[in-house]
Amino acid sequence: MSAVPYTANAFRAERVKLTTLRSLWVPPLLSVLLTVGATTAVGAILGDKDHSITDDPGVGIFYGLNFGQAALVAFGVLLIGQEFNTRMIDVSLAAVPGRGRLYGAKLALGALIGLGVGALGTAGSYAGYAATVPADWHGPAFARAATAGVLYPALLVVFCLGVTALLGNLTAAMGLLTPTVFLLSPLLGGVPGVRRVAQFLPDRAGQYALHYADDPQLAYGHWTGLAIMAIWTALAAYGGLRAMRERTK
Repeated sequence: MSAVPYTANAFRAERVKLTTLRSLWVPPLLSVLLTVGATTAVGAILGDKDHSITDDPGVGIFYGLNFGQAALVAFGVLLIGQEFNTRMIDVSLAAVPGRGRLYGAKLALGALIGLGVGALGTAGSYAGYAATVPADWHGPAFARAATAGVLYPALLVVFCLGVTALLGNLTAAMGLLTPTVFLLSPLLGGVPGVRRVAQFLPDRAGQYALHYADDPQLAYGHWTGLAIMAIWTALAAYGGLRAMRERTK
């Protein structure tokens, strides 16, 4: 039998897990609700008071993503982490011939769901922001930020999935990724002497592509920031594959 049916079946099995396990389908839905809801609320409450969300429209439009990405991190970790912790990974490997196919199916599903979350979250955030704050919806900055808004969640999910596979433990992955994305990375980005290094962290670089305005203190452009995050994501995905093959021999 060719590899195509095996790969399709592996993806189908992962899709069934997603639709039947609440722990998997709730985080993406919650991410969209948090992203759109927070952006709309902040626009309505602070749109005429806080210049930080109007001087650079990208800051206001994607303000809610700061909250929505929490659910995305959880989703990326849970996609494979809960199977490691319950040892259900052994059952999955017995059902799918080839660790690469199983891992690839999880990566593909995570990326597709991330793209869906990105598309819904970006469209909803633009709509919610437009209803509360006047903004410029034209030009290359608009197109680039909207594109990045769709791609960023997918890259974040795959990155978190890869790191979880690399660590082989749900608790360890959540304990590493959650404080890094929500505490360590923002804090380091605000420290002058450390910012030179912190600007290359995946979430910091990826989020720069969401901004309209240029930041002269960064060593790269908006598109380059998204490319830096994509490189981090590729490295995490590859590292996860190598670790999974070694760990489950």
